[in-house]
Amino acid sequence: MHDVLKVNMMANIHDENDHIASHTNEDLTDRHIYVINVMGAPGVGKTTTLKNIIKNLKGLKPYVIEGDIESDIDTRDLRSLGIDTFQINTFGACHLDAPMIHNQVQNIKFDEKGVLFIENIGNLVCPAEFSIGEHCKMLISTVTEGSDKPYKYPLAFEKADAIILNKVDLLPYLDFDEEFYMKGVRALNKEVPVFKVSGKTGEGFAEVAAWIQERAQEEKTAHHHHHGDENGHHHHHEHDTAHNHD
Repeated sequence: MHDVLKVNMMANIHDENDHIASHTNEDLTDRHIYVINVMGAPGVGKTTTLKNIIKNLKGLKPYVIEGDIESDIDTRDLRSLGIDTFQINTFGACHLDAPMIHNQVQNIKFDEKGVLFIENIGNLVCPAEFSIGEHCKMLISTVTEGSDKPYKYPLAFEKADAIILNKVDLLPYLDFDEEFYMKGVRALNKEVPVFKVSGKTGEGFAEVAAWIQERAQEEKTAHHHHHGDENGHHHHHEHDTAHNHD
């Protein structure tokens, strides 16, 4: 009996979460903000990766939401570089969810078209299960974690729209079996681009930034197409405002 109840509860939580996520997604798409859900285990170099991508980003303003269980170390770090960064602390929760992002987005002044990077909690399991309004999921993986990660954490690799393999400058010092790793990735995700990068040398990030720029442009074109007439477009905003006062 309890199991049935539990499954229903989870289904409801996910439904409500997805409903809010799709609102956030629509709202930000309207404002020409491309949203990336950045996932990865602790220590893979998520913040360093963001800095390197942002350095290479052209024509799009970066915005960052930093998700952490505790502390605002990364947020202070990014703000010191002049990047609009906002902190969410979950105080124990192992992932960000759509309501947290929805609330935080209300505080951000998106004054230029750009990319919102949402750095999720360092964890390879839970963040993959919750949609937070993103246009794409970017998984950061690293050679120091070992080549078995796609086999051990399949959901994250399966759902990723882009995979970044970080710290490739350390390959000479590690027993990282790249063939085994890629075999695992391809079994789960045939098409996903895998970018080999080094947070230390900056290698590979220009390609990542170019990929993001292309995706953001495609999203914008598709959206423009979708919203043929302006009237429909205005209705969207009214609806959104009503929603925000929830």
